[in-house]
Amino acid sequence: MKYYIIAGEASGDLHGSNLIKELKKSDQQAVIRCWGGDLMEQAGATVVKHYKNLAFMGFAEVIKNLPTILRNIKFCKKDIESFQPDALILIDYPGFNLRIAEWGKSKGYKIIYYISPQVWAWKESRVKLIRECVDKMLVILPFEKEFYKKWDYDAEYVGHPLVEVIEKAKEKAENEIEGSSPVSTSTLTSTSKPLIALLPGSRKQEIMKKLPVMLEVSKLFPGYQFVVAQAPGQDDSFYKNLIGNYDNVLSVKNQTYNLLMRAKAACVTSGTATLETALFGVPEVICYKGSSISYQIAKRLIKVKYISLVNLIMDKLVVKELIQDDLTIENLQRELNDLLNNPQRQQQLKKDYEDLKEILSRGGHASANAAKSIVEFLKH
Repeated sequence: MKYYIIAGEASGDLHGSNLIKELKKSDQQAVIRCWGGDLMEQAGATVVKHYKNLAFMGFAEVIKNLPTILRNIKFCKKDIESFQPDALILIDYPGFNLRIAEWGKSKGYKIIYYISPQVWAWKESRVKLIRECVDKMLVILPFEKEFYKKWDYDAEYVGHPLVEVIEKAKEKAENEIEGSSPVSTSTLTSTSKPLIALLPGSRKQEIMKKLPVMLEVSKLFPGYQFVVAQAPGQDDSFYKNLIGNYDNVLSVKNQTYNLLMRAKAACVTSGTATLETALFGVPEVICYKGSSISYQIAKRLIKVKYISLVNLIMDKLVVKELIQDDLTIENLQRELNDLLNNPQRQQQLKKDYEDLKEILSRGGHASANAAKSIVEFLKH
């Protein structure tokens, strides 16, 4: 069968690549064309557009880049019609993918959504569109199945793909250590200082808002080595200009998991990275700051109690969230001090992280479950 997959961000590229591997196991004749990144290409798909040219953050930024987005949608429709897939598989990225879903349904394509848009957080009215246009919804957060049930729509919970991704990363690291092979480049092993990970996001706009605050805090912890995890879609020079002359700050590329395996604490932007950090067992503080216009609009529209997936899934404040004006040097210093030096806080976090992993593991391996479900659905 022929599959057309659309992922518009780094996390979508990761989960899309694992889905592609499993699809090829379930359907050995699979031909896959996609919007995604290097990982999806390595998994065997033909990449039409790279996600690094697609990611626009916030309301103001989307409006500014609207002509580009509209051109991309037009191009995508033509490319799908030329390819004539048996199914369109959409991975998150709702602003773009829901438009394609609506159009694709009208053209008679089978529409499958893997990793639901966060309609439970805002724009709940989008569920009506999903109900009309999406033939199969595969969700990765346990509470999403119940959310859709409330709307009389049957979604299938397949488990969270990050659990298997991180299990594999840990196994690989252990095997490399046993085989006396270096787990990472000398950047992470060249210092004797304990590490603090900085994960400021993947888009240039959000990095520019958050990373400078994180970097200033590094001056207050001279006994630690701060390490910035570079986003795969950004150039090295972009980070070098920001890091400048900070004495105890380094940056690494394509080594985020190696970094998290060594880190004593982490400053993390909202999104998938908050969950990854928790599944590695690293004490973290959530750092979020957007443009003032985007933040004011979001504040009025978003309905959830928390912005971190860790807190949302656990339905309580497990990790501290420093949002917008609360993201200051003083507040971040105080929170890092607590994470690094308060044994009671560390013990509670450890327990909460174990509970989180247990919840997300209930569905089994998400990529294999999703691929199996997709292939079976298309056979009928």
